[in-house]
Amino acid sequence: MTSTRTPLIAGNWKMHKTVAESESLVRDIINGDRRKDVDVLVAPPFTSLHAVARLVDTSDVGLAAQNMHWEKQGAYTGEVSPLMLADLGVEFVILGHSERRHIFGEKDEGINRKVISALAHGLKPILCVGETLEERRAEKIYGVLEAQLLGGLSGLQPDETARVTIAYEPVWAIGTGHTATPDQAQAVHRLIRRQLIDLSLCNKDLANRVRILYGGSVKASNATEIMAQPDVDGVLVGGASLSAGEFLGIINF
Repeated sequence: MTSTRTPLIAGNWKMHKTVAESESLVRDIINGDRRKDVDVLVAPPFTSLHAVARLVDTSDVGLAAQNMHWEKQGAYTGEVSPLMLADLGVEFVILGHSERRHIFGEKDEGINRKVISALAHGLKPILCVGETLEERRAEKIYGVLEAQLLGGLSGLQPDETARVTIAYEPVWAIGTGHTATPDQAQAVHRLIRRQLIDLSLCNKDLANRVRILYGGSVKASNATEIMAQPDVDGVLVGGASLSAGEFLGIINF
Protein backbone atom coordinates (compact mmCIF):
# COMPACT_ATOMS: atom_id res chain seq x y z
CA MET A 1 0.00 0.00 0.00
CA THR A 2 1.38 3.40 -0.98
CA SER A 3 1.77 5.77 1.96
CA THR A 4 -0.29 8.96 1.99
CA ARG A 5 1.77 10.42 4.83
CA THR A 6 3.42 13.70 3.80
CA PRO A 7 7.14 13.61 4.70
CA LEU A 8 8.21 15.92 7.53
CA ILE A 9 11.72 17.37 7.70
CA ALA A 10 12.29 18.94 11.12
CA GLY A 11 15.37 20.85 12.25
CA ASN A 12 16.13 20.88 15.99
CA TRP A 13 18.62 23.69 16.61
CA LYS A 14 19.09 22.70 20.27
CA MET A 15 21.13 25.25 22.30
CA HIS A 16 22.55 27.05 19.27
CA LYS A 17 22.05 30.39 17.52
CA THR A 18 21.54 33.91 18.84
CA VAL A 19 18.44 35.79 17.71
CA ALA A 20 20.29 37.41 14.80
CA GLU A 21 21.81 34.08 13.76
CA SER A 22 18.41 32.40 13.98
CA GLU A 23 16.84 35.06 11.78
CA SER A 24 19.59 34.68 9.19
CA LEU A 25 19.31 30.90 9.14
CA VAL A 26 15.53 30.78 8.81
CA ARG A 27 15.58 33.39 6.03
CA ASP A 28 18.00 31.23 4.08
CA ILE A 29 15.75 28.20 4.57
CA ILE A 30 12.58 30.09 3.60
CA ASN A 31 14.18 31.58 0.49
CA GLY A 32 16.23 28.53 -0.44
CA ASP A 33 15.64 26.27 -3.42
CA ARG A 34 13.65 23.42 -1.87
CA ARG A 35 11.01 20.91 -2.83
CA LYS A 36 7.45 21.78 -1.89
CA ASP A 37 5.98 18.30 -1.46
CA VAL A 38 7.34 17.92 2.07
CA ASP A 39 6.53 19.67 5.35
CA VAL A 40 9.45 21.65 6.77
CA LEU A 41 9.77 22.58 10.42
CA VAL A 42 12.36 24.45 12.51
CA ALA A 43 12.78 24.33 16.29
CA PRO A 44 14.92 27.27 17.43
CA PRO A 45 15.88 27.91 21.07
CA PHE A 46 13.28 29.66 23.22
CA THR A 47 15.10 32.99 22.99
CA SER A 48 14.64 33.00 19.20
CA LEU A 49 11.09 31.68 18.98
CA HIS A 50 9.42 35.09 18.76
CA ALA A 51 11.77 36.40 16.07
CA VAL A 52 11.57 33.22 14.00
CA ALA A 53 7.78 33.09 14.41
CA ARG A 54 7.49 36.49 12.73
CA LEU A 55 9.60 35.34 9.78
CA VAL A 56 7.87 32.02 9.16
CA ASP A 57 4.38 33.47 9.66
CA THR A 58 3.84 34.14 5.94
CA SER A 59 5.90 31.19 4.72
CA ASP A 60 5.32 27.45 4.38
CA VAL A 61 7.94 26.67 7.04
CA GLY A 62 6.47 25.49 10.33
CA LEU A 63 7.58 26.34 13.85
CA ALA A 64 8.30 24.00 16.76
CA ALA A 65 9.45 24.42 20.33
CA GLN A 66 12.07 22.13 21.83
CA ASN A 67 10.22 21.44 25.08
CA MET A 68 7.47 22.78 27.37
CA HIS A 69 5.94 22.41 30.83
CA TRP A 70 2.58 20.66 31.15
CA GLU A 71 0.95 23.43 33.20
CA LYS A 72 -0.52 26.45 31.42
CA GLN A 73 0.83 28.82 34.09
CA GLY A 74 2.17 28.84 37.62
CA ALA A 75 5.20 29.12 39.86
CA TYR A 76 7.59 27.13 37.66
CA THR A 77 10.71 29.25 37.38
CA GLY A 78 12.54 28.80 34.11
CA GLU A 79 9.73 26.91 32.38
CA VAL A 80 7.63 27.73 29.31
CA SER A 81 3.94 26.85 29.10
CA PRO A 82 1.81 25.58 26.19
CA LEU A 83 -0.22 28.80 26.31
CA MET A 84 2.96 30.83 25.80
CA LEU A 85 3.97 28.66 22.84
CA ALA A 86 0.55 28.82 21.22
CA ASP A 87 0.55 32.60 21.68
CA LEU A 88 3.73 32.79 19.60
CA GLY A 89 2.26 30.74 16.78
CA VAL A 90 4.16 27.55 17.61
CA GLU A 91 2.60 24.53 15.88
CA PHE A 92 4.69 21.57 17.08
CA VAL A 93 6.58 20.77 20.28
CA ILE A 94 9.36 18.19 20.70
CA LEU A 95 8.84 16.11 23.84
CA GLY A 96 10.93 13.39 25.46
CA HIS A 97 14.05 14.08 23.40
CA SER A 98 16.85 11.72 24.39
CA GLU A 99 18.87 14.64 25.78
CA ARG A 100 15.94 15.60 28.00
CA ARG A 101 15.67 11.99 29.17
CA HIS A 102 19.35 11.21 29.68
CA ILE A 103 20.83 14.59 30.67
CA PHE A 104 17.91 16.13 32.55
CA GLY A 105 16.35 12.95 33.89
CA GLU A 106 12.90 13.28 32.38
CA LYS A 107 10.68 10.23 32.86
CA ASP A 108 7.80 8.81 30.86
CA GLU A 109 5.21 10.02 33.39
CA GLY A 110 6.21 13.67 33.01
CA ILE A 111 6.59 13.35 29.25
CA ASN A 112 3.07 11.90 29.11
CA ARG A 113 1.68 14.89 31.01
CA LYS A 114 3.34 17.16 28.45
CA VAL A 115 1.90 15.19 25.51
CA ILE A 116 -1.60 15.41 26.97
CA SER A 117 -1.23 19.12 27.71
CA ALA A 118 0.16 19.88 24.25
CA LEU A 119 -2.82 18.25 22.56
CA ALA A 120 -5.23 20.02 24.91
CA HIS A 121 -3.75 23.38 23.89
CA GLY A 122 -3.77 22.74 20.14
CA LEU A 123 -0.08 21.87 19.79
CA LYS A 124 1.19 18.84 17.87
CA PRO A 125 3.58 16.72 19.93
CA ILE A 126 6.66 15.06 18.46
CA LEU A 127 7.28 12.23 20.93
CA CYS A 128 10.86 10.98 20.88
CA VAL A 129 11.66 7.35 21.67
CA GLY A 130 14.77 5.23 21.29
CA GLU A 131 17.29 2.89 22.86
CA THR A 132 20.84 3.34 24.11
CA LEU A 133 23.77 1.35 22.74
CA GLU A 134 23.74 -0.88 25.82
CA GLU A 135 20.04 -1.61 25.37
CA ARG A 136 20.52 -2.42 21.70
CA ARG A 137 23.41 -4.77 22.46
CA ALA A 138 21.30 -6.46 25.14
CA GLU A 139 18.48 -6.90 22.58
CA LYS A 140 16.10 -4.82 24.69
CA ILE A 141 14.86 -2.61 21.84
CA TYR A 142 11.32 -4.01 21.86
CA GLY A 143 10.89 -3.58 25.60
CA VAL A 144 12.39 -0.08 25.65
CA LEU A 145 10.14 1.15 22.86
CA GLU A 146 7.09 -0.53 24.38
CA ALA A 147 7.69 1.21 27.72
CA GLN A 148 8.29 4.60 26.11
CA LEU A 149 5.25 4.36 23.83
CA LEU A 150 2.95 3.14 26.59
CA GLY A 151 4.36 5.69 29.01
CA GLY A 152 4.30 8.64 26.64
CA LEU A 153 0.89 7.96 25.08
CA SER A 154 -0.95 6.75 28.19
CA GLY A 155 -4.48 8.08 28.56
CA LEU A 156 -4.88 9.21 24.96
CA GLN A 157 -7.83 8.25 22.81
CA PRO A 158 -6.89 6.52 19.53
CA ASP A 159 -7.66 9.63 17.47
CA GLU A 160 -5.39 11.66 19.78
CA THR A 161 -2.58 9.13 19.36
CA ALA A 162 -2.91 9.58 15.60
CA ARG A 163 -2.18 13.31 16.05
CA VAL A 164 1.18 12.58 17.66
CA THR A 165 4.32 12.36 15.51
CA ILE A 166 6.79 9.75 16.73
CA ALA A 167 10.53 10.37 16.34
CA TYR A 168 12.74 7.29 16.62
CA GLU A 169 16.12 8.35 17.97
CA PRO A 170 18.68 5.61 18.44
CA VAL A 171 20.55 7.30 21.29
CA TRP A 172 23.80 5.71 20.15
CA ALA A 173 23.53 7.57 16.83
CA ILE A 174 22.85 11.11 18.09
CA GLY A 175 25.79 13.45 17.65
CA THR A 176 28.17 10.50 17.30
CA GLY A 177 28.49 10.40 13.53
CA HIS A 178 27.02 6.89 13.61
CA THR A 179 23.75 6.36 11.81
CA ALA A 180 21.42 3.40 11.75
CA THR A 181 21.51 1.72 8.36
CA PRO A 182 18.39 2.25 6.24
CA ASP A 183 17.40 -1.35 6.93
CA GLN A 184 17.85 -0.87 10.69
CA ALA A 185 15.78 2.31 10.61
CA GLN A 186 13.02 0.65 8.60
CA ALA A 187 12.90 -2.37 10.91
CA VAL A 188 12.42 -0.21 14.02
CA HIS A 189 9.94 2.13 12.35
CA ARG A 190 7.89 -0.88 11.23
CA LEU A 191 8.11 -2.23 14.79
CA ILE A 192 6.86 1.07 16.26
CA ARG A 193 3.89 1.16 13.89
CA ARG A 194 3.10 -2.45 14.80
CA GLN A 195 3.39 -1.67 18.51
CA LEU A 196 0.88 1.18 18.23
CA ILE A 197 -1.62 -1.47 17.16
CA ASP A 198 -0.51 -4.33 19.41
CA LEU A 199 -0.48 -2.12 22.51
CA SER A 200 -4.04 -0.96 21.69
CA LEU A 201 -2.89 2.64 21.36
CA CYS A 202 -4.75 2.93 18.05
CA ASN A 203 -6.13 0.74 15.29
CA LYS A 204 -4.39 -0.22 12.05
CA ASP A 205 -5.94 2.59 10.02
CA LEU A 206 -4.89 5.24 12.53
CA ALA A 207 -1.42 3.70 12.97
CA ASN A 208 -0.90 4.01 9.23
CA ARG A 209 -1.57 7.75 9.52
CA VAL A 210 1.06 8.35 12.21
CA ARG A 211 4.24 9.96 10.93
CA ILE A 212 7.36 8.29 12.29
CA LEU A 213 10.57 10.30 11.89
CA TYR A 214 14.14 9.07 12.09
CA GLY A 215 16.61 11.09 14.15
CA GLY A 216 20.26 10.23 14.50
CA SER A 217 23.14 11.96 12.65
CA VAL A 218 21.04 12.66 9.55
CA LYS A 219 22.93 14.46 6.78
CA ALA A 220 22.28 15.38 3.17
CA SER A 221 24.54 12.50 2.17
CA ASN A 222 22.39 9.81 3.85
CA ALA A 223 18.90 11.37 3.77
CA THR A 224 17.87 9.84 0.46
CA GLU A 225 18.55 6.25 1.54
CA ILE A 226 16.82 6.77 4.88
CA MET A 227 13.78 8.45 3.34
CA ALA A 228 13.42 5.65 0.78
CA GLN A 229 12.23 3.28 3.51
CA PRO A 230 8.43 2.74 3.49
CA ASP A 231 7.88 3.39 7.20
CA VAL A 232 10.25 6.36 7.47
CA ASP A 233 8.07 9.45 7.11
CA GLY A 234 10.68 12.12 7.69
CA VAL A 235 13.69 13.03 9.77
CA LEU A 236 14.42 14.97 12.95
CA VAL A 237 17.72 16.68 12.18
CA GLY A 238 20.14 18.02 14.77
CA GLY A 239 23.54 19.42 13.84
CA ALA A 240 22.94 19.38 10.09
CA SER A 241 19.97 21.73 10.52
CA LEU A 242 22.31 24.52 11.68
CA SER A 243 23.55 24.98 8.11
CA ALA A 244 21.00 26.18 5.57
CA GLY A 245 22.84 24.47 2.74
CA GLU A 246 23.00 21.11 4.52
CA PHE A 247 19.40 21.34 5.73
CA LEU A 248 18.15 22.24 2.26
CA GLY A 249 20.09 19.26 0.93
CA ILE A 250 18.17 17.02 3.35
CA ILE A 251 14.84 18.63 2.38
CA ASN A 252 15.68 17.92 -1.27
CA PHE A 253 16.50 14.25 -0.60
